[in-house]
Amino acid sequence: MISINIHKQLHMAQGKSMLNVNVQIASKSFTAIYGPSGAGKTSLLRMIAGLMPPEGGCIEVEDVTWFNSVKEISLPPQNRDIGFVFQDNALFPNMTVEENLLYALPKNADRSKVYKLLKMVGLDNLVRQRPELLSGGQKQRVALARALVRQPKVLLLDEPLSALDDINRVSLQSYLQQLHDEFGLTTIMVSHNVSEIFKLADNVIHLDNGLVKQNETPARLFNIPDAQHELTLIGEVVQVNHTEIFILADGNVIKVKQTLQTADLSIGSKVSIHAADLSLKKLS
Repeated sequence: MISINIHKQLHMAQGKSMLNVNVQIASKSFTAIYGPSGAGKTSLLRMIAGLMPPEGGCIEVEDVTWFNSVKEISLPPQNRDIGFVFQDNALFPNMTVEENLLYALPKNADRSKVYKLLKMVGLDNLVRQRPELLSGGQKQRVALARALVRQPKVLLLDEPLSALDDINRVSLQSYLQQLHDEFGLTTIMVSHNVSEIFKLADNVIHLDNGLVKQNETPARLFNIPDAQHELTLIGEVVQVNHTEIFILADGNVIKVKQTLQTADLSIGSKVSIHAADLSLKKLS
């Protein structure tokens, strides 16, 4: 269990405001942090990682205190059992794929972990390549593998897929789910993408202007009945004409006929698709 009860004044989208978060996250769960830009999502992730100190409160992970303002405890990032994947991947450009992972490997650790991870993310044939020769999706897979070299308990992801095209995004989602399950991770991911959250997350912390507005399952947060969860896809409108709407969902393009209920949809609209009858519902 991760217990977070912290506060800090930040410059947010609406000006100076107090980030005030009091939540618990189950061990081995996949939690998304969702909300508008400037809501404090990345700042919260950085405070968990030890990259930004809260002004007060405490963070405990499986009964180990990472931060406690009263007891003056604040473990440095290297002493927190985390892996962190940034939006821009933060790879060392002068190192090969192999060297990036070996650099993160603890001293005297088994080097075979590096090659096992690279094989798991499909990069075992690119170990000698440098980041400049890799695609965006390949770079993020290297960053993900590097974050897991130390076999952390907690994996922190700051919008790691936001800069990728749809095909790479869907592919990386599958790798994330596989690695989360394989290593028994507690994963916390900042994301704006509804379909990504719906596909990966067990729970969503909805953050707005520094406050937790909701802490729910994706189905409840986005108002999709739980009973329909297995029969529902989340997608994004990619093309609209007078008679049909084309929706990208789970790596596939689904064609749906225009109706009076779909008249307000446009390119970029997020929708849920009920698989049984292809009925659509616009998501806020």
